Amino acid sequence: MRADRAPWWLGALAGGGLLFLHGPILLIFAYAFSTEDSSFTWPPPGLTLRWFGAAWERPDIWEALGLSLRVALVSTAVALVLGTLCAAAVARTRFFGREVVSLLVILPIALPGIITGIALRSAFNLADIPFSFWTIVLGHATFCVVVVHNNAVARFRRMSGSLIEASMDLGATYGQTLRHVILPNIATALLAGGMLAFALSFDEVIVTTFTAGNQATLPIWMLEELVRPRERPVTNVVAMVVVLVTALPILAAYHLTRGTDTVAGSGK
Repeated sequence: MRADRAPWWLGALAGGGLLFLHGPILLIFAYAFSTEDSSFTWPPPGLTLRWFGAAWERPDIWEALGLSLRVALVSTAVALVLGTLCAAAVARTRFFGREVVSLLVILPIALPGIITGIALRSAFNLADIPFSFWTIVLGHATFCVVVVHNNAVARFRRMSGSLIEASMDLGATYGQTLRHVILPNIATALLAGGMLAFALSFDEVIVTTFTAGNQATLPIWMLEELVRPRERPVTNVVAMVVVLVTALPILAAYHLTRGTDTVAGSGK
């Protein structure tokens, strides 16, 4: 037996763990094709594609999907700007209270979502801010900033400061240094952080519940359909779409950050 091969029982345990994690998701995929629309039975009594057509013709689904996409895109854009600026300040400068600032930046993602939601709702009510698209964006940006910050700060800390100093010594302005030295070194980290932030925002439920008012993003629509279902397999079709939309950015982020342990100038 080769020394670099794991024993068969370890592989079996790993497979069992993966099945435990992803088995319920596979059930959702199977029920999306079921001919039965009133209950869950296994195996499905038959397979059909008619629920995909039914989902396509539901205007409430398209409205919820559009709102989720717009919120995720704007929240990600806000997070990219604020998260990168926070990461640059924490990683490249020294000031009093730096560690406290770093802790406060990452705190929203560590807190339970219901705490963040209640806090935001109370703040909006106190400031007499009506619930709208922008209240959802602000709620999502609180945790999206953390994802971008964590990716960017790790890359900033691996990037040699001598690159920036050399660029400035050679006569480049700070804008030129930012464009030609800093951004190329942190670009993949920002792209990966942005993709993760988009995925988190797209499927967020708890914070959205407290900041959306009467609006319904796609996860909120799914939650309401589970409570008062019209066509249960349609909900499974939408759930399958949500899984694909959120999984693809996560896989892309993993691919972009894989093999980036070394950054230009990090060994100097």
